[in-house]
Amino acid sequence: MTSTLRTLTVPLDVESSSGGLPSFLVRDDVLCWSRREAGLVGYGELTRFNATGPERFLEADIWWRHLILEAEITDHVDVPGTGPVAFGSFAFSKTSPHVSRLILPELVVGIRDGRAWATRLTFDDGPLTEAGVLASVKRWLTEPEPNGEGSADGASDVGLSPEVVAADGSAGRLSSGSLSSGSLSRGSLSEAAWMQAVSNGVEEIRAGKLEKLVLARDVVANLPEGVNAAEVLRQLAARYRECWTYGVDGLVGATPEMLIQVEGRTAQARVLAGTLDRRDADGMDGSPMEYAERVLAGSEKQRHEHEIAIDSLTRQLAPFSEAMNSHSEPFILELPNVWHLASDVKAELADIEGHVPTCLALINALHPTAAVCGTPTLVAGALIRKLEHLDRGPYAGPVGWLDAAGNGEWGIALRGAVIEDANTVRLYAGCGIVEGSQPEAELAETWAKFRPMLESLGIKR
Repeated sequence: MTSTLRTLTVPLDVESSSGGLPSFLVRDDVLCWSRREAGLVGYGELTRFNATGPERFLEADIWWRHLILEAEITDHVDVPGTGPVAFGSFAFSKTSPHVSRLILPELVVGIRDGRAWATRLTFDDGPLTEAGVLASVKRWLTEPEPNGEGSADGASDVGLSPEVVAADGSAGRLSSGSLSSGSLSRGSLSEAAWMQAVSNGVEEIRAGKLEKLVLARDVVANLPEGVNAAEVLRQLAARYRECWTYGVDGLVGATPEMLIQVEGRTAQARVLAGTLDRRDADGMDGSPMEYAERVLAGSEKQRHEHEIAIDSLTRQLAPFSEAMNSHSEPFILELPNVWHLASDVKAELADIEGHVPTCLALINALHPTAAVCGTPTLVAGALIRKLEHLDRGPYAGPVGWLDAAGNGEWGIALRGAVIEDANTVRLYAGCGIVEGSQPEAELAETWAKFRPMLESLGIKR
């Protein structure tokens, strides 16, 4: 046994798996990051780093850099996401007792631009061979679940899981664990109490104490037949292909918002603020997109909320960049449940004291953005703690992955939930509150944002 991390990455042949990466989501305990036909899935746990408090990002960064500094890395694919990869989830608040974490899996399977690979990670000093990596892939896809059940659909070939996701991206059959027999109960606040919190927030804004506030609420789903996490991830990946589907230690969801993506010296972000429920377009004149353009892009309130969010992100990213550009006008992002005003930001990272900032160093500077907290940040954060009456835990915190080369993707954990036990899932949703916000409309918006998780759990409302 050695304390040195050793990894081997080899190419995989998954041409026979038409579903792409979701076909690897065969276990409830997988680590997952997926969008369209690309992403990463992690199996097992080699080691992890836990942290709480205001220095959680920097402490995790130091741990990761020390881990890979002397690692023995053999990489026969050499694209972002190969070699050592850690999956992570961080608490939204620096005051939260919720433990932030980086998890190093035993095996990572990745797909990108039609290429697939597997990385085996170990601290053992035994031989690392291509045959051993492929055997590890087969073992993880076929061995029993921790609860004693077999893997989904009894897959026996590398990369195959029949009828999970069709070639067109549509969802395949649902397992019994996700068929609708669940119910919802209130979370930390009743609907009436949460709307009162919105009213109180608007009063603070009108008093000039802050410009924007983001308020979240929770609901609890109870599923007597049990929660099937792998099926939840497959459903989200199939239905919300433009989002990033994530699964880390019981945190699951499909976020449309990219906090920071780093590839080499290029950093990108997708900022969202301004939301319209697609059901509101039913029976309206014109096409649904024309309705969205008219109501969402034409709304002074929505555009003001978006401008606050984009200004926050670009201002915080600027010190780390030597060049930056973003859309002069937001575009409308169309998702199955809502439309959003969205802007993409791209930056070339600068050398700072001889090195390019890491993903986690950037997250430390960027989080929390105005899109999930408000502005000014300190005032909004204090008001959130006063009005929400809940600990967000990992909700609206960074979630994603990073590799040894400094590449990584970190979304904001939105449109998601925490699996609290075998039968209980806590869902979260939030809204940006500005001077013109109406409590009833904001409440309706939260239900639109709950919809992805409710669908994936098989709960109709």
